[in-house]
Amino acid sequence: MSTLIAAEGLGHAYHDEWLFKKLTLGIQTGQRVALVGINGAGKSTLLKLLAERFLPLEGKIVKNKSVRIGFLDQEPTFPDGYSISDFIFSLENKQQQLIKEYEELIEQENPDEDHLNRLYGELSEHNAWEYEHEIKTILSRMGITHLQQQISTLSGGQKKRLALAKLLIEDPDFYILDEPTNHLDIDTIEWLEKLLTSGNKTLLLVTHDRYFLDNVCNTIVELDKGKTFTYNGNYAYFLEKKSEREASDEATFQKNKNLLKKELEWMRRMPQARGTKSQARIDAFYDLDSRTKQNAENGSITLNVKMARQGNKILELDHIGQSFDEKKIINDFSYTFKRADRIGLAGKNGTGKSTLLNIITGYLQPEKGNVSVGETTVYGYYKQGGLAFNEKERVIDIVKSDAEYIKMADGQTISASALLTLFLFPPKKQHGMVEKLSGGEKKRLHLMKVLMQNPNFLILDEPTNDLDIGTLNVLEEFLENFPGVLILVSHDRYLLDKMSEQLFIMEGNGEVNIYNGNYSEYRLSLEQLKENAQKKAVTAAAATETTTAKDSTKKLSYKEQKELEESEANIATLEDKIVSLTSSLSNIYSGDYKEIERVSGEIQKLNRQLDQVMERWLELSEKNN
Repeated sequence: MSTLIAAEGLGHAYHDEWLFKKLTLGIQTGQRVALVGINGAGKSTLLKLLAERFLPLEGKIVKNKSVRIGFLDQEPTFPDGYSISDFIFSLENKQQQLIKEYEELIEQENPDEDHLNRLYGELSEHNAWEYEHEIKTILSRMGITHLQQQISTLSGGQKKRLALAKLLIEDPDFYILDEPTNHLDIDTIEWLEKLLTSGNKTLLLVTHDRYFLDNVCNTIVELDKGKTFTYNGNYAYFLEKKSEREASDEATFQKNKNLLKKELEWMRRMPQARGTKSQARIDAFYDLDSRTKQNAENGSITLNVKMARQGNKILELDHIGQSFDEKKIINDFSYTFKRADRIGLAGKNGTGKSTLLNIITGYLQPEKGNVSVGETTVYGYYKQGGLAFNEKERVIDIVKSDAEYIKMADGQTISASALLTLFLFPPKKQHGMVEKLSGGEKKRLHLMKVLMQNPNFLILDEPTNDLDIGTLNVLEEFLENFPGVLILVSHDRYLLDKMSEQLFIMEGNGEVNIYNGNYSEYRLSLEQLKENAQKKAVTAAAATETTTAKDSTKKLSYKEQKELEESEANIATLEDKIVSLTSSLSNIYSGDYKEIERVSGEIQKLNRQLDQVMERWLELSEKNN
C-alpha cells in the first residue's frame, strides 16, 4: 500500500494552548482509520488540518496533488442563498449538471418537450442514467427529496445529511468524516456501513458509535496528550492494548513522582545555576514536572449525583393522539410507566420520537388523551439540540446559576467547582469562557446540568452525539446503576443494546408498538419473521405444484373448459394491447417523460398479466390432452 496523505511534524494551538506538537501520521491507500481520544484532545482540529481547511502553525501536510479529499465537518456550513440542487450538483461535473437540469425540468408542471428530448439524448451520450440512479438512491437514503428547497430552511440534522450526501455522490479518493452517524437513523447507518466498506475506499473518521467503528474501520489511531498511538485491529483490540500502555504509563508516572520529590528537595536548596550541569538539571526538573502533571490531569469523569425519591405513581399515558398537518404522528397510545423501566425509543427520522418525548415531559399537550404525572416524578431531559449557552459566560458561572452546592448519591454536598472537576473540567477550564470548549465538552456540560436536577425520570435524546467514547463508557456505567426510569433515544446500537430492556417502536403511521427486548433482539425477530414468510411462500408454491400435478390427471370440468376458451381470447387481447402500446411508446419518445414512464409501466403490467394467463392456459391445455 502507498501513503495517500501524511502529516509531518504537525503542531497546532487553540486559544493559546497547544493541542499537539511534532505530530506525525500517515494514511495508506485502502486504510479505514478511526481517530479516537477524549473531548478537547484536538481530533476535529486534526481532521480539518488534513482536509486543508487551514494551515498548521508547525509542520506540513504531504499528499499527491491529484488526490481528491472529501471532508464532512461536524457542523457543516453552506453558501448563502443556495438551494439543495445548487449545492449537490457540481459545476465542474458535466454529468451532474445534466442530471440537475433534467431533475429541475421534470419537476415543472408543463416541461418543454424539445428541451426534455435534447436532455434525453445528452444524458444517454454521457452515460449518465446509471449515475442519476445512484444520486437519487443517496439523496433518498438521506431523506432529501425537494431539490429546490433553500438550505437556509433546513434543520441542523438535515444540513448534516445534505453535506454527507454530497460527499458520497462525489466519492473522493480520501474521505475525512467527523461524526458521520450523527442525525442518521439506524437503517441509514447500516446502509452507510456497507457503502463505505465497498471497493477500496480510504477514510479517516471520528465516531462515538462503537458498532459503526468496528464494522467500518481496520485501524484505530488514538490522540492522547498531543501524541498518536496506532492500533491495527478492531475496538476490542484497541482497548486491550491501550490498557497495557496505560499500565506501563502508570509505572513510569510513579517513578517520575518519586524522582520529582528528590529533585524538588534539591531545587529548594536554591542551587546556583552558574555551571552547565546545574542549569541542565534545572531544565530537566521542569520537564519532569510538566510530564508528571500532564499524567496526573488525565483523570476520569465521575457520575454519582443523587436521585430524587420516586413514589408509586410515575407517569400514565392514556389513549394519546397527536397529528401535524393532518398526518397522524401518534395514534391511540397508552402506557403506564413502572419503576426501573428501561425503554429504548426507536424509529426512522421523522416518525415522531421527539413529539412523544415532548408530550411525556409536558412541553406539548396532546390533541387526544390524557397525561398523568406522579407528584414525585422529576424529569431530567437531555435534548438533542443541547443547551444554548452564552459563549461569553464563564463555565463555572453556568453551573452556579443552578446551584452553588450539589448533593451527591452518597449524601455528601460538594461545591459547583468540585462537581466540574469530577466532570473533567479543571480549574483553568472552569474559569474560562464557554466559547473555548470543544463541541463534546459543551455536551458534557449539558449532561452535567441535567444530572444536577437529581432526576428520577431520565430522558436522553441522542446523548452519544459528539461525546468521546471514554465519557460514554462512564455514562453507561452510571445508567446501569441508575434506579429510576430511563428513556433512551439513540442511533448508537451498542448503547441501545446495553441499556434498554424494552422498545417503543415508532412505525411512522401513528402506531407505537411495544417490543420486550433490546434492539439487536428486535432486528433478529424481524429477520426471523422475514425468513418464516419466505419459507411459507416456498411451501405454498410447492403445494400448488403438487395440486396442479394431481389435477392434471383429471379431465376438465365445464367451468375449466370455459376458462380455457376465455384464456385463449385473453391472450390474443393482451398481446394486441402490448403491441399497440409499444408502438405508441416509440411515437412519444420525444414527448413528456412522465407519459413515457406511464406507458412503460402499463406495458410491464400487461406483460405480467400475460404471463399469468399463459401459465394457466398451459396448465388447462395439458389437463385437456
